[in-house]
Amino acid sequence: MSKVTRGTIAGSILASSVLLTGCGLFGGEEVKKIDPPKAVTYVDDAKELDTNGDNGKTGQIANKEAGQGTVKTELYLIDKNGYVVPQTMVLPKSEGIAKQALEYLVSNGPVEEMLPNGFRAVLPAGTEVDVNIKDGEAIADFSKEFSEYKAEDEERILQAITWTLTQFDSVQKVKLRINGHDVNEMPVNGTPVSEGVSRAHGINLDVQNVADITNTKALTVYYIGGEEDNYYYVPVTRRVSETKKDNVAAAIDELVKGPSYASSLENLFMPDVKLVDEPKVADGKVTLNFNESITGSFKEKNKVSNQVLDALVLSLTEQTGIESVEIKVNGRAELVNEEGKPLSEPVMRPEKVNTGSF
Repeated sequence: MSKVTRGTIAGSILASSVLLTGCGLFGGEEVKKIDPPKAVTYVDDAKELDTNGDNGKTGQIANKEAGQGTVKTELYLIDKNGYVVPQTMVLPKSEGIAKQALEYLVSNGPVEEMLPNGFRAVLPAGTEVDVNIKDGEAIADFSKEFSEYKAEDEERILQAITWTLTQFDSVQKVKLRINGHDVNEMPVNGTPVSEGVSRAHGINLDVQNVADITNTKALTVYYIGGEEDNYYYVPVTRRVSETKKDNVAAAIDELVKGPSYASSLENLFMPDVKLVDEPKVADGKVTLNFNESITGSFKEKNKVSNQVLDALVLSLTEQTGIESVEIKVNGRAELVNEEGKPLSEPVMRPEKVNTGSF
């Protein structure tokens, strides 16, 4: 998932015309129904991220201290089909941005007026939270109201908290407290959390058709959720065999295979999409050489769907050490996106995910 990066880096990424355009993920030209946020500023996490849990303030106080600035933040919310999905919101700029992000996960809280259609907040109404970050670990301390959730939401709540906090570069692991006391298991269904939780635990877990997970490993890929005029990308963690040594190739196999038949998710990859060569990873870039099926139904054999490219970039940059994706078709690199813009440079992950429908 994307990380809060320094403003200079974010600016350079957004300014690069060679990156993807034309879909909600990258804020391109086809997003016509949602006005772009105004006066957006980005957080320099070395200065703005509250690490002591005491200085985070929201609302009017935060606006005054931050000079009425705003910041784009990923909030992991629950859609109508029960998936935990990142939605990028424009929040008041705050010194305690990690704490603020969790406060915007509370039902009947400040997020209510911002929720996209079909989405709901994940934390029980009235929950208060504090966040203390040290040495890559975020301790989220909740009030007693945190325990007042339905059992079926327990995994979703844990995933939403973890993935919301680990979007920040300073956080790799999350530990939970209730009223200042360490929590060894979740309060309703007893999910173990004593060792802390990270993205390695997955999100929207799909273990269908996996008889024994003992010799498997987790890979997170992105499919498409929602409906016409309101599509968005949904991360799903699959279990794949340990015998698949190449995680890049394994992730592409899962993308081509598509979501589970019974799910509400969609996939735009043609079933005969294949890699012509083994993926090559060097200096943070993965190079992929596909057969012509990657172009899908386009008559122009050098054109790649924005959504296919988005899913590739999001899925592969979830893997450690991969920051950008270069695509070729049968060795040719003269590819364009749906708008005809050349993909002459490797495509980097966007700073934020699901900034609007596509």
